[in-house]
Amino acid sequence: MSRPVFTAHTTGSAPAAARPVMTAVERKQGHLPTAVGLMAESPELLKGFLGAVAVFDATDLDPTAREVVVLTVATRHECHLCVALHSAALTRDGAAPELIAALRAGTALPDPRLEALRRFTVAVLDHRGAVPDDQLDAFLAAGWQPRHALDVVLGVGAYTISTFANRLTGAPVDPPLAAYAWTPGR
Repeated sequence: MSRPVFTAHTTGSAPAAARPVMTAVERKQGHLPTAVGLMAESPELLKGFLGAVAVFDATDLDPTAREVVVLTVATRHECHLCVALHSAALTRDGAAPELIAALRAGTALPDPRLEALRRFTVAVLDHRGAVPDDQLDAFLAAGWQPRHALDVVLGVGAYTISTFANRLTGAPVDPPLAAYAWTPGR
């Protein structure tokens, strides 16, 4: 349940500036996620997050690689909602169950190239961008390009917005995602 100070807005109760964005999300997803209703209290936050995600989705990282970045951020920030949502997305996209399980656990991935991406994302988070040379070198040696390193920074920024907002507001896992519920440390 959300924290009492935050309102899970509908398109009817949200600030006017958030309504068109909420309507677009609802149309695309077939329902209005509670987290979006909670973020709508700040139309700028909602627009900023969704805009950053759209730009991240347009990077040179393929969909699975982007999900590796997102789930790494989500597990590190302990956002139960983001982990559930992105586990569901990977499952829908046909990702290997072993990959999803490792991402949810924060353990080594079965694919060496994706593992290098996960490790680099952790390094970006741990070092607040000042990734040590040996860790950047390992990322590049796995076949990633310098632009991918910057794409990771974009993904970290975009999904830090949602993980922090979801944790602050106590955003719940909506019923369609219940099968993907996650608890930190499991």
